[in-house]
Amino acid sequence: MFEYFSHTADVGIKVNARDLKELFAESAKAVFNLITDISKVRPEEEFVIEEDGIDLENLLYRWIEDLIALHDSKNYVFSKFEVIELDMQGMRMKARVYGEKFDRERHLQGIVVKAMTYSQMSIVSTSDGYMATFVVDI
Repeated sequence: MFEYFSHTADVGIKVNARDLKELFAESAKAVFNLITDISKVRPEEEFVIEEDGIDLENLLYRWIEDLIALHDSKNYVFSKFEVIELDMQGMRMKARVYGEKFDRERHLQGIVVKAMTYSQMSIVSTSDGYMATFVVDI
């Protein structure tokens, strides 16, 4: 559902999904898979995240940026992402994310993702659903 592409000093991510909810969930999964091997992350704790934006790209930016901030401030890693509401009129979303505290004994230290960026960001409709492209600062 996602792939990485090279970017000067950062990492580019391209995500394909059947619908926008899946696109947002897969985008988060792609970012956290850079941070650690998410197959090793147990979905022990749940967080509810609510976002609002001015357009789809801004909503995606805020979603990823807040997940990175939660990781940075509380040392959590996530493996399961469920977008439960996505209001296209009000540009609002609500999601549940599941994970646990980073444990050096079980989790591999991957790339340090510093921030989400607007570089090369786009969300487009495709014949199979949607595609998002964006770059994260490492």
